[in-house]
Amino acid sequence: MDANSPDGFPFSIVGFDLDGTLLDTSGDLAAAVNHALASIGRPPLSVEAVKPMIGGGARAMLRHGLDATGGYDTETLDLLHRRLLDYYEGHLAIHTAPFPGALAALDQLAARGVTMGIMTNKLEHFARAILDALGLTDWFAAIIGGDTLGVAKPSPVPIQALVERCGGGTAAFVGDSIFDVEAAKAAGLPVVACSFGFLSQPVGTLGADAIIDGYGDLIPTLARLSPSAI
Repeated sequence: MDANSPDGFPFSIVGFDLDGTLLDTSGDLAAAVNHALASIGRPPLSVEAVKPMIGGGARAMLRHGLDATGGYDTETLDLLHRRLLDYYEGHLAIHTAPFPGALAALDQLAARGVTMGIMTNKLEHFARAILDALGLTDWFAAIIGGDTLGVAKPSPVPIQALVERCGGGTAAFVGDSIFDVEAAKAAGLPVVACSFGFLSQPVGTLGADAIIDGYGDLIPTLARLSPSAI
């Protein structure tokens, strides 16, 4: 569907980040970080403290956690990264859930004939496992992780691949981090930022084309964007 469709909706494809955008994964990610930290006697971090650490992949999240609790060396980071991943694999969807209104927004996009995809810096098999556990996998024509193509956001390559795998056409991206905004803009896509996401900086400083405060705002916000906005 495009700007010439009956309702004038401008996008045939909408891509989503996962953590902090479509899903609130903060409880399970914080638990994984704290499991790794506890294994070397570090104090736990609150979920709110972990949220700004999310977005650059598990290793970067752990690195921030170690910095916040006393620092690290490469050997410690390597060891705890493995412990974090092993724990997380067994506890992927204990607290994780879609953000309020997210499923209704997906339903509304699907009703407009929009093809949807996921591009996350999370490892692809983790992303697929979470979506499977929540019964959401079938919504998406493409699921691309940070390891799928050997390059992650802020590179535009995974975003470009997402559009291609969704069949090509006018596309927009929805995310919550500077990685999302930079990757989408470099790929030539307009990008919507979620103010309710796992922000490491004020949402207004991300440089997104639009900001939403909840999923009830997504469809009208996308409808106002130009497919050529970069």
